[in-house]
Amino acid sequence: QGGVVVITSSVNGTRIFSNTGATAYSCSKAAQVAFTKMVALELAPHKVRVNVICPGAIETEISENTEQRNTDRVKIPVEFPKGAHPLRGEPGTAEQVARLVLFLASDAADHITGTEMWIDGAESLLRG
Repeated sequence: QGGVVVITSSVNGTRIFSNTGATAYSCSKAAQVAFTKMVALELAPHKVRVNVICPGAIETEISENTEQRNTDRVKIPVEFPKGAHPLRGEPGTAEQVARLVLFLASDAADHITGTEMWIDGAESLLRG
């Protein structure tokens, strides 16, 4: 018995609700947080810890690998606010997210379960 599950959600749907046009995405991310909490309770007797990380802006190649389609039919313009990154003045890195996952999977986090962890340099506290 025992184990660790780390689910990846987002600040969108958990702290930020200003990205008009992202309703389905935000709802799916909020559902992941609720799912984490319920599964953490269900799996606790089996000594399985379940947590969820909620990244904000992270430097990745997502924009190069994402194609927008049928945008001419969108009635409400979608604006993605830039915002500030209070902690370091820039987006986070994939390595920082990986270190958080490693921590949550380690024995150092052996009493942490059912918890959402934001990793966004406090950016999501500035808007919402």
